[in-house]
Amino acid sequence: METRINLLEKGQNALKTLYPVGSYLAKSPVGKPLLDLVYFRVSQINGCAFCLDMHSKDLRAAGENEQRLYTLDAWREAPFYTERERAALAWAEAVTKITNGNIPDNVYETARKQFSEEELVDLTLAVTTINTYNRMNIAFRPPVGTYKVGQFS
Repeated sequence: METRINLLEKGQNALKTLYPVGSYLAKSPVGKPLLDLVYFRVSQINGCAFCLDMHSKDLRAAGENEQRLYTLDAWREAPFYTERERAALAWAEAVTKITNGNIPDNVYETARKQFSEEELVDLTLAVTTINTYNRMNIAFRPPVGTYKVGQFS
């Protein structure tokens, strides 16, 4: 696919507004490894090739097991995820795919058993932020496959 707009060049000012959110989330008690897994899952849901390339490289560089990455789309059936990860993934999916303006109560209750209120707010901020990046990248089609680990750190 052909790039429509070079976001790193023409969208620099807009993207700068998101960077402090990333800095905040990097220090969240939710934890970077779990947030990175959530970013990857949300990017799968949205079909953002740029973000999938980036997050898969970052996750592998951080030591994530490839088997877990390959089965993430079927996390409910795979035994490789903790209860905390499962709660985060269910929450991320529900926030990403809001249906009828509703997050199901059972998804919220499961998340609340695994996360403090502050952590759940942070997790929601992470989900909405990666959704923003996904939509920007899908709209403007940056070149896929060029990302280097840690490029945006």
